[in-house]
Amino acid sequence: MSAKVDLYNAAYANYELDVYRRVRIETYGEDLGQTSWVTAEESSNIPHLLELTPDSFVLEIGSGSGRYALRIAERMGCRIVGLDINPHGVRKANHLAHNNNLSSLARFEQCDVSKRLPFPDNSFDAAFSNDAMTHIPGRPAVLGELFRVLKPGGRLLFSDGLVVGGILSHEEIAARSSIGYYAFSPPGENERLLQAAGFQLISATDTTEAAAEIARRWREARQLSRDELIAAEGQDNFDGLQRFLACAHKLTSEKRLLRVVYLARKQAH
Repeated sequence: MSAKVDLYNAAYANYELDVYRRVRIETYGEDLGQTSWVTAEESSNIPHLLELTPDSFVLEIGSGSGRYALRIAERMGCRIVGLDINPHGVRKANHLAHNNNLSSLARFEQCDVSKRLPFPDNSFDAAFSNDAMTHIPGRPAVLGELFRVLKPGGRLLFSDGLVVGGILSHEEIAARSSIGYYAFSPPGENERLLQAAGFQLISATDTTEAAAEIARRWREARQLSRDELIAAEGQDNFDGLQRFLACAHKLTSEKRLLRVVYLARKQAH
């Protein structure tokens, strides 16, 4: 079995180290503090898919370091709340919001989103989650809560990089799950769960090839900075993350694991 390795604490605690900034730029082409499979093109398209305006009030599930939410707040002029269970990420996000004079538009809270969300019904115009839903237990309840806090007509976008597309061995599942809790989905399950929660599915877009490319570039970028990363996160963790990324690349490039982006709407009554 693969040993557990730490991606998120290392990424957020060492966020400001130049080596992590270089790896992010080499992987994604830009630095938004990413630890996901979202390409630059996809990230730029999300506000359009969510139909955001300056009047929008937006919820992000799994906001991480907050950089992407802050970009949306700055570019769109809308208000946004980011939730994440990782205290390092939340602390970094609020620090960045303050330093960039965006605290009036963006705030970040530590929250276990597998529980009831701390917001009234019909609070948000839109919600999104970039590659975080796979980490959260109880997806039917999570989607039910997102339906509750969205306004009628509000849009939801989330990505799932663990849609099973082929045969997986227990060793591969262990390696792909080595950085924490993961839920693997059969094809069609997210569509079924969205409908059961009350959402109308707008689109389900396969982005598997792009995710495979991100995994490849991320691993190669880390390998180029091997010595600096080992100094920051330790030999065992470096090796573990390299194995994780190699497995992610293999499974997505062979399309035995698929990444799909779902866009849905809370129907107005």
